[in-house]
Amino acid sequence: MPFAAVDIQDDCGSPDVPQANPKRSKEEEEDRGDKNDHVKKRKKAKKDYQPNYFLSIPITNKKITTGIKVLQNSILQQDKRLTKAMVGDGSFHITLLVMQLLNEDEVNIGTDALLELKPFVEEILEGKHLALPFQGIGTFQGQVGFVKLADGDHVSALLEIAETAKRTFREKGILAGESRTFKPHLTFMKLSKAPMLRKKGVRKIEPGLYEQFIDHRFGEELLNQIDLCSMLKKKQSSGYYHCESSIVIGKKPVGTQDLINEALHRERMELKSKVKQIKELLLKPETQAKIRKELFEGRVFNNGSPTSNADFNLILP
Repeated sequence: MPFAAVDIQDDCGSPDVPQANPKRSKEEEEDRGDKNDHVKKRKKAKKDYQPNYFLSIPITNKKITTGIKVLQNSILQQDKRLTKAMVGDGSFHITLLVMQLLNEDEVNIGTDALLELKPFVEEILEGKHLALPFQGIGTFQGQVGFVKLADGDHVSALLEIAETAKRTFREKGILAGESRTFKPHLTFMKLSKAPMLRKKGVRKIEPGLYEQFIDHRFGEELLNQIDLCSMLKKKQSSGYYHCESSIVIGKKPVGTQDLINEALHRERMELKSKVKQIKELLLKPETQAKIRKELFEGRVFNNGSPTSNADFNLILP
């Protein structure tokens, strides 16, 4: 789904056009030229704005994630063509803010902005825990299916946090936010993930596919963590997005041990994935041939036989 253009006004506004002054110094003319160049660059940056990073509130409550899997399976039982449109395990989240970070320097600035955001969020929450209850299903123009955030005071608190995040990142010079109104939601499927669906006649998510979940209560997620994630970098083995940095909300947030366990789980899964790749690589005939060549070619046994003719499995312990 394409992102809307960000609604950012130029810092300089619309400068007045002065009358020609023949006494104006060369330095003044150059200074004005530099300012005009800066305005042009800002306008070009806005025109080319394409978010590639975002602030994520990860969904870790197993009741919610299990409920979403039941919902997805129910839809797939009715239409298996939608398989590739489903959001994968581990990727469930709420997007708090989107932004554009073009290089490592800007990523570092984004990390600093996230750290600066932490005390503002805690001030908004006044030491309380923010519970986010999810109930019912909605879509964006039939193209994106999501679990709704239930109505309540928590919505205004989350909107204030989102607005504070946008202001904090923009003050750092980062292009962030969208022109459309922020609507917190938990995406479970996107037709744009499977472009071939349109050729198969699937043009929208039919309401009948999720009607039995229309008022379903999925559970509550406590806001304990906000991550700065990449949209484009390879996801973690857990299915969650590549994370540049994170903040934990509150000095002693409920579920801290769960967050630690989740982090350890992600690291273990990453390690397992790497070990699996190494094993698969070592089992390839061409890899074993290279090992034979590097370790044993040109050497001889005590009996004078060249090792190149020896059994590889007998040589290695």
